[in-house]
Amino acid sequence: QVQLVESGGGSVQAGGSLRLSCAASGVTSSRYCMAWFRQSPGKERERVAWIFSLGASSYYADSVKGRFTISQDNAKSSLYLQMNNLKPEDTAMYYCAADFNFLQCDTDDYNYWGQGTRVTVSS
Repeated sequence: QVQLVESGGGSVQAGGSLRLSCAASGVTSSRYCMAWFRQSPGKERERVAWIFSLGASSYYADSVKGRFTISQDNAKSSLYLQMNNLKPEDTAMYYCAADFNFLQCDTDDYNYWGQGTRVTVSS
């Protein structure tokens, strides 16, 4: 059973940075995709960024492009999200997600989810 555990959330002022981490266990395949999602109260869940396990390509929502960077350490089965120049509108619960079906990568319908880590950005 795949388990995902996020860490690194916290409170920062606008313009600050945070680095989120996601530790994955129970991953039995080298072919998977992982993503970061976020959701704030009253808003729909948003897929922030995603990446294939076997490639260097990564993809970002327009709202974070140029400020956030997704990366992975396959040897450690870990996923990261470097968030720079944070804005109050980035305030949300951030979730790590994974799926072994590449057809799901560019969707919001991932099979495995972490419990989330909260990010609060004050103005």
